[in-house]
Amino acid sequence: MSDQQRTPAESGATATKQENSASASPEPTPASLQTPAAAGVRPNRRNTLTQNTLPTWLWMAVLGGSIIVGAAISSAIGFNLALWFIFSAVLYVVVSYAVTRSRVNRRKATDQLWTNLVYLAFVIALLPLVSVIWSVTSVGLPGLIEPGFFASDMQGIDGSVDQASQEDGANVLGGIKHALIGSLLITIAATVISVPIGLLTSIYLVEYARGGLLSRAITFFVDVMTGIPSIVAGLFGGAAMAWFLSTVNSWTGLLPGMRSTMGITAAIALSVLMIPVVVRTTEEMLRVVPNELREASYALGVRKWRTILKVVIPTAISGIASGVTLAIARVIGETAPILVTAGFVVNVNWNLFQGWMTALPVYIFRQFQNPTSPNFSDPSHQRAWAAALVLIVIVMLLNLVARVIAQIFAPKKSGR
Repeated sequence: MSDQQRTPAESGATATKQENSASASPEPTPASLQTPAAAGVRPNRRNTLTQNTLPTWLWMAVLGGSIIVGAAISSAIGFNLALWFIFSAVLYVVVSYAVTRSRVNRRKATDQLWTNLVYLAFVIALLPLVSVIWSVTSVGLPGLIEPGFFASDMQGIDGSVDQASQEDGANVLGGIKHALIGSLLITIAATVISVPIGLLTSIYLVEYARGGLLSRAITFFVDVMTGIPSIVAGLFGGAAMAWFLSTVNSWTGLLPGMRSTMGITAAIALSVLMIPVVVRTTEEMLRVVPNELREASYALGVRKWRTILKVVIPTAISGIASGVTLAIARVIGETAPILVTAGFVVNVNWNLFQGWMTALPVYIFRQFQNPTSPNFSDPSHQRAWAAALVLIVIVMLLNLVARVIAQIFAPKKSGR
């Protein structure tokens, strides 16, 4: 049958068969356009998650090489530990950046660069602390194990005793009993003065103040007191106590012959330094307490003062306690205000309101500045280093106590 004699339906069926046969037997694809699997080439089985990554041992190798090369460069110009550290750190940072950029990409190299700089800054900040602890421990430990160091004071210790100790190699006599007792009494008195004032001030600023003139003035003066020099606090405490004694004696005559240089004066001076720290830490902790707790208490008909006492303060007690402990650690090592207000004495004084009193920082200062025997100063320096080690241990223990208190009094998690 000719094409002219076919019906339109038969012509459409013939065209459909031709299209199906064309799709069923496609023309062969050129070899240049074939995939590796179609061309018979074995595909790359490498995991895409590990592509563009560096082996974990590479950074240890770079660090070791940087240390060796840094030591060589430092030795070439005169070996020094500081130069060795600087050269090694610079080499490690530069080589790490170059390797990461060449093997991975620029973005990863930049991230690695800033990570290394952060770690380097942390190590630099940690070096002075480690150096101080090592120096004080290595030099002060021999004096710390001397018999009677904690159980005796400096009464009866003169230049001849230190001369005999240094020349004959005998035990170094004299201890820090009076300084420990003085530091303990002065710090406790300063805490008793500072904590109620700081706590009540923070409660007013958070719970009662409405951004008025008084609250802004209190905040301003607390900020000023935070940066006040310690010697200024000592001068203020001495001047305030002298004015108080003169006023009382002129009006009543009840305190004749009482001098302003005593332990309670030092406690007042230290409280000037403690109050802003307590105010700031307590204020921040009270602001963290959710308002929903206050509103729930008010909804039950509880008065505001009772809500603060029973709800707000117990919720924030962990932060308040740790802030108070850190404030104590901040003032227990102060020397200038205690030297101005409490003076120095060689025996134990248990009375805060009568006579001079010695604190541990003042004891360290006097042993260095005015040795018992100027020509034989080794025993005095040994006592000073040992007392410095004791002071560092006390400060570290106070910081540890702050963390423990914060952990104990922290709000308990509900399990859900």
